[in-house]
Amino acid sequence: MDSRLPSLALRRKVVAAITARIAHLGVTQAEAAERLAVSQPRVNALLRGRCELFSLDTLVNLASRLGLEARIEVVRPHHPR
Repeated sequence: MDSRLPSLALRRKVVAAITARIAHLGVTQAEAAERLAVSQPRVNALLRGRCELFSLDTLVNLASRLGLEARIEVVRPHHPR
């Protein structure tokens, strides 16, 4: 199993939350870029779901700039016997 997959899944969830928040705010990509303190092409990459272009750390910071709080829960998976 690729060890990057859990991180990629987390990044996808954060990107989905950021995308939903931008849609909820009803702002343009340029306005979202200003709020996030990134370029408009970076916002476009987010909105296109290009999560592989962003680190988890960066995505958490971007989510925070939109008023979102990211939480990570680490648990032992339940495996039926």
